[in-house]
Amino acid sequence: LIFIMHLQEFVTVLVRDPRIQKEDSWHSYIDYEIFIHTNSICFTRKTSCVRRRYREFLWLRQRLQSNAVLIQLPELPSKTPFFNMNNPNHVDHRRKGLQDFLEKILQDALLLSDSRLHLFLQTQLSPEDMEACVSGQTKYSVADAIHSFASLNRRFPIEDEERKKEKNYADSDSESSSSGLGPSDDSISCGCKASPASEES
Repeated sequence: LIFIMHLQEFVTVLVRDPRIQKEDSWHSYIDYEIFIHTNSICFTRKTSCVRRRYREFLWLRQRLQSNAVLIQLPELPSKTPFFNMNNPNHVDHRRKGLQDFLEKILQDALLLSDSRLHLFLQTQLSPEDMEACVSGQTKYSVADAIHSFASLNRRFPIEDEERKKEKNYADSDSESSSSGLGPSDDSISCGCKASPASEES
């Protein structure tokens, strides 16, 4: 008798590391890191992290809802006029709400089949570019976009600069090479921590 073990599929999603970004001299916004770790066959990359702002979550929910009319999508944390980005409690309340939203939609097989969700979670494309990609108006496919984002973020730019310098020195010793510093094939170097286990309650 041959027993085939089926590993249970999992998707871990963490919304973390809120940062204030300056849009211009008058406007600022907060974006959040979205970390994904999964063994699900639905995902092109098994580990990824991107940064997204609240406005992009609103876009995602709207697009998912228009494509899955019969599904009642979970709510996002409400946009309140009293939200203060300098108030840690406000920011953390929103962060938790965004994480709850993603956790719930990632449990729905129909929503998981929407390419916009994957582009949102695994690339840094703008909503306009995600829409163009999904509707076939770009030269690259959804999978291409995800793979190229991963390869763009495989190493920090400073490492690439170092590598260019090293090519100019034929006698450079191997210890100064940065080839061992890049993350492993399935991880992305935008500040992701390797293990999400102890991150959140």
